[in-house]
Amino acid sequence: MPTFYIKHITKYSYSNPVIDGANLIRLHPINDAYQKVMSHFLSVTNNPFIETYIDFYNNRVGTFLISEPHDELSIISEIEVITYERLFPEDTKDAKTQWDELNAIKYNAEVFDFLKYQSFSGSEAIVNLIKEKNIKEKTPYVAALELCEYVYTNFKYITGITNVDSTLDDVWNLKAGVCQDFTTILLQMVRMCDIPARYVSGYICPSDNISRGEGATHAWIEAYIPFYGWLGIDPTNNAIANENHIRLAVGRNYSDCSPVKGVFKRKVESDLFVKVEVSTTKNKDTALVVPPNTFTGSETNNSYQRNLERIQQQQQQQQ
Repeated sequence: MPTFYIKHITKYSYSNPVIDGANLIRLHPINDAYQKVMSHFLSVTNNPFIETYIDFYNNRVGTFLISEPHDELSIISEIEVITYERLFPEDTKDAKTQWDELNAIKYNAEVFDFLKYQSFSGSEAIVNLIKEKNIKEKTPYVAALELCEYVYTNFKYITGITNVDSTLDDVWNLKAGVCQDFTTILLQMVRMCDIPARYVSGYICPSDNISRGEGATHAWIEAYIPFYGWLGIDPTNNAIANENHIRLAVGRNYSDCSPVKGVFKRKVESDLFVKVEVSTTKNKDTALVVPPNTFTGSETNNSYQRNLERIQQQQQQQQ
């Protein structure tokens, strides 16, 4: 029953002031039987009112507007959360019974959205892999773990090799990427086996068996296992998600879970700084510091919508 202290800084620096910044954040951690949020503090430039609502996938979403001119936007999220150990599926029922159960519930609202997959250059190879591994002769639990191991073994974890425009085809052909890429590939593979699977965003605290993903937001999947429910599977570390995984949001894909989205008026150049610190001790002396406006003219955009690999790459560059 560990307690984690998380500080997550997101900072945008602009070449000139912008106005009417409309923002959407998914930085409120999930609060359920497996993780209990003890405290959560959000600090945002100009101290706007943050209105929250629960979205379709039961994530708490925050929205706020900064109408006055500003040349930087910082969002600091500080969380204290207790996580609890999850029991693994017993997996005692025979494979046919479990696949029949998945077929019986495939139109249920809880799983329907999480069965759709898209065709890409690796689709045929995945179909052949599913046949070669006799996936349908194994239980969904075993099948999902085998596919996780396949991604972990056959894809290299390399930061900076993918970018904001990378597609499933790019990742499949490169056979490399970061946690979002691993997660997106595994998501397609599991769904192609007719196992519902959803995208999860969050944080990770490394342990003896988990080493990749520290210092940034993390991603993994949750597969729906018959007679059990949603099971977290982390392809970046070839591990079942446990009490070291802190969940922020779930959805069909990254877009449903992105930590920060927003638009603003005026065409300017912008820089992004992101840093995440996850600790098991509360130590104010090592608190992360928000840097001053560090605009260097790295890119031009009238929106600061970003995806996970961009955040990871820039975070790595600043280490």
